[in-house]
Amino acid sequence: MPTPQEQFSRIADQLPIGRDPASVRRRLEAMEMLLERAFTIPGINRQVGLDAIVGLIPVVGDLVTTAMGAWLIWEGRNLGMSKFHLARMAGNVGVDTLIGAIPLVGDLFDFAFRSNTRNLRILKRHLDKHHPSTMILEGEVVARRND
Repeated sequence: MPTPQEQFSRIADQLPIGRDPASVRRRLEAMEMLLERAFTIPGINRQVGLDAIVGLIPVVGDLVTTAMGAWLIWEGRNLGMSKFHLARMAGNVGVDTLIGAIPLVGDLFDFAFRSNTRNLRILKRHLDKHHPSTMILEGEVVARRND
């Protein structure tokens, strides 16, 4: 009988998305942009994303954005991140969820505290250290030299 990891790997291999670190990095950056910086508020030029907008819907909005933030943690787990880093990421999402659930105060908090941006920074540090070929410098992939 196959283990859950083998079942996951078999299903993931059939999906049309890449599982290599460079593809994961692009997906993570796209999700962070969608959640935190997808739109610009005219007049004040402040970028917001679905986290702040969907979070305006009581209860359901917070659950949806929490699930989307949890996906970043799941990707980090699949990359083999340490439990310490995963716990930090979960703490960021937890703080965002708990304070975000408070009416009005939570909505204002979502504009200031960007848990997904913080989590992306943690993920990028891991990728830069363990998968340096995925590093991006000025929009181009930096190839690792073997001098």
